[in-house]
Amino acid sequence: MELPPFLLDHWLAAHEFSEPPIRYNLASSTGPRWTLEDMEKLPIGRLDIARTALGYAPPDGAHDLRQAIAEHHAVDPDWVVVTTGASEALSALLCLASEPDANIVLPTPSFPAFAALAGAWRLGVRTYALRRETGFRQSADDVQGATDDDTVLALVNTPHNPTGAVIERSEVERLAEGLGARGITLIVDEVYHPLYFGGDRRSAAGLDNVIVVGDMSKAMSLAGVRVGWVIDANPERRKRIIDARSYFTISSSPLSEAIAAYALRNRASILARLTEVASANLALLRAAIGKAGNTLSWVPPAGGTTCFPWFTDGRDSRTFCERLVRDGVLVVPGDCFGEPDHMRIGYGAQMEGFPAAVEILARALVE
Repeated sequence: MELPPFLLDHWLAAHEFSEPPIRYNLASSTGPRWTLEDMEKLPIGRLDIARTALGYAPPDGAHDLRQAIAEHHAVDPDWVVVTTGASEALSALLCLASEPDANIVLPTPSFPAFAALAGAWRLGVRTYALRRETGFRQSADDVQGATDDDTVLALVNTPHNPTGAVIERSEVERLAEGLGARGITLIVDEVYHPLYFGGDRRSAAGLDNVIVVGDMSKAMSLAGVRVGWVIDANPERRKRIIDARSYFTISSSPLSEAIAAYALRNRASILARLTEVASANLALLRAAIGKAGNTLSWVPPAGGTTCFPWFTDGRDSRTFCERLVRDGVLVVPGDCFGEPDHMRIGYGAQMEGFPAAVEILARALVE
C-alpha cells in the first residue's frame, strides 16, 4: 500500500521547524506550549519522573493514568485503553474492522490521516460533507445517509478539525442508536474535548455503540507526550484493541504515562490556560475577519482551536499562505484538506504576539 503524500505535515514540517523559526505560528492545532519546568508548578501532586522505572508499561496503560482519563470523561477506568497518541488508537480500530469490501464513513473535510489510514487497512471510504452553507453542521441524518450495506464504522470528530464545528449530543445519541441497529459502530473523535464556546458539553463516552478516541495533544496541549486513548464499554472489543496495541507498539513509555497522569490530575489548570488563550485570540481573529469586508468569510468555531475561513472569490489560498510565511505568519493552505479556497487558522498555540500576527493577516487581506 502506497500512502498518499501527507500534504499537511509537509507544509508544517517545512515551516514550523525552519531556521530561523517562524515568528507567529497560527498553523498549529494544539494549545499553548508547556515545558516540564512549567508543569512542576501545577498545584496538584508532584511531577517526580526521576524515579520512574524505564521498562515497559502495561499494554492497556498504567492504572493511575487510566483512572485519570476515566475521570476526565466520567467513565469506568476499565473502559480505557491507552495508546501512543490518537493516531494509534484510530489505526487499531481500523485494523480490527478491516474485512473484504468493508468501508468506513468519514467527514469531509477532515484530518487527512483518517482516509489515508483507512485505505492502508484496506477499508473503503465513504464521506459526508460539512458544508459552509449550513455552518459546517454535522447531523445524524447526513452520517447515516452516507452509509451502505458494507459500512462497518462511522466517525464524527467533535469539535471538528479544521472547522471547529460541534455536533450536538442529542445527534450523537440518535446516530449511535441508528447505526447500532444496523451493526455499525460509531467512533467519536474527542481530542478537543472539553474546549467548547458557549457552554459545557458532556463527552460521548459511555453511550451505547460509541467508541471515544482522545489524546493529550489537543485540549491538553501536550503533543510531545504522545499519549492517546480509546474508551470502549464493550469488554470483548477492548481485549482485541489491547492485543492490536501490543502488536503495534507493545506499550507507551512509562515517562510519557507519568507525565500524562500528572497533567490530567491538573487538567483544570491546563484547560484554564488554554481557554484563556484561545478565547482572547479568537476574539481578535473575529474582529480581523469582520474588517476584511467581502474578501474572507467564515463560520466562527463552536469549539477546539482551529477555524476554516475561505476566500469569497474562490481563489486558491496557497499563494496567500506563502505570502504570509514571508511576512512571518504561518497558517495552513486549504488544499491540505482538499478545499483550496479555504485556509486553516489556529488560535490556541500562540500565547504571545497574536495581535501582531492578526494585524499582518488583516493587512495582507486588503492589499
